[in-house]
Amino acid sequence: MRTEKEIFQLITETAKNDDRVLAVGLNGSRTNKKAPKDMFQDYDIVYVVESVEAFVKDPSWIDQFGSRLIMQTPEDMVLFPPTGNGRFTYLMLFDDGNRIDLTLCPKEQADNWNEGDHLAEILLDKEQLLPRLTAATDQDYWVKRPSQAEFLDCCNEFWWVSTYVVKGLCRNELFYAADHLNEICQKELLRLLSWQVGSEHGYQISVGKNYKYLPNYLIKEEYEAILATMNSSSISAAWSALISLQKQFDHYAQKFAQKNCFDYDQKTALKVMNYTTDFSSSY
Repeated sequence: MRTEKEIFQLITETAKNDDRVLAVGLNGSRTNKKAPKDMFQDYDIVYVVESVEAFVKDPSWIDQFGSRLIMQTPEDMVLFPPTGNGRFTYLMLFDDGNRIDLTLCPKEQADNWNEGDHLAEILLDKEQLLPRLTAATDQDYWVKRPSQAEFLDCCNEFWWVSTYVVKGLCRNELFYAADHLNEICQKELLRLLSWQVGSEHGYQISVGKNYKYLPNYLIKEEYEAILATMNSSSISAAWSALISLQKQFDHYAQKFAQKNCFDYDQKTALKVMNYTTDFSSSY
């Protein structure tokens, strides 16, 4: 596997040797000193170029980065429509395990090449096109303090969608039930927990994409309780997961509301929990 030094050298030398590339920027976790380093970290690279179209017309130029295991070009996709912002991205996983996410950015967007992200560094600037940057920081990704309205929305969404899970389980529609359980209810609990740990650290921490760093801030028992709610492999397992999830959400919601002097509709929470247990014992 090529080393970090070798990959960065390849990225910058490729840019230096191509007159169409005017500047090179780096963003993402490799600019974040707090992010754990491992072999799976992407190289999130931006090439500021004279013309994006000139590169896209002949994609053979990316072959110089190495033999690829798989590639995705989001702007070419139909099932998942692109943003259409004038940029073009190559997501490349190479045979040696390295991954480069390389975005072509037209020079007209040079002033905003990093799209306001403070996790950014300049690797090369041939013509001094890019604005000066402050030191890279993950502050943009810190947990944000919720308002009373946001907290109530989180709670309402959790309890409301819980009833969808109940309906799916009673109908023996496991796919439907599991989707609502995992994709909505589970995520609202994780959102609530991120607020909880954020408040404990002065809202100066990031829990990472998809809450990946959240377990670092939980005690063992809390973490294991959440893991136990992730089993929806059968109707009976999904019932258990839902009931446990509801108990945990209610516990953390009460705790968070009390600490922040927020209102919490526990009356509705209790009614939905009773509704759930009544149906779970009948099906």
